[in-house]
Amino acid sequence: MNGIGASRHLTQDASHDAQHEEHTALAHDAPQDPGTAVLPALASALARELVRRAEEEQLLMRQAQRNRTPGLRRRILDCRKDNAEALKAIVRRHAWPTADLVGAEASTAALMILLHAPDLDFQLSCRDLIAQATADGRCPALHHAYIADHCAVELGQPQYYGTRIDPATFRPYPTRCPDTLDERRRDVGLAPLEEQMRMLRHGA
Repeated sequence: MNGIGASRHLTQDASHDAQHEEHTALAHDAPQDPGTAVLPALASALARELVRRAEEEQLLMRQAQRNRTPGLRRRILDCRKDNAEALKAIVRRHAWPTADLVGAEASTAALMILLHAPDLDFQLSCRDLIAQATADGRCPALHHAYIADHCAVELGQPQYYGTRIDPATFRPYPTRCPDTLDERRRDVGLAPLEEQMRMLRHGA
């Protein structure tokens, strides 16, 4: 199967899954033979699909910054749902799309899709896959930091690295062991929290 055909096949599978499978079932599906090598053409198709989908949402978000309308908000929500279903199809077949599988750009795109997915069970299952990939040296520690913090906040728990910001206070949601927070941030490649907050305030 060439790259275009593989991409189309992926999209069709994701649409079918969305219609016929429950979110929680998808979250707990094991990847089909994750040890099998992915052909280069398929890996390239997966990478293009992930980057395209992440860029589509980013474009909608930029449009929303200029002109917030109910219709555009609905398009963003639909985009995130569709992107999540496509990512579920990839994870179910190939495990988490690490950089060695799809390249660094596409792996980061997958993380962005995951962070915006409207399905916490799926995010939790991918968090564990990313944790294992990080331990194996196949995924940046920073990726695990972002998804670990996201899931912790969604579960009402303190986050680990202070990456989730409360929009109401423009401060991080509560963190574990604040005295050693910057050490944990340094370990995953993040700047000290106050430095990061200054950058955010300057860019706001």
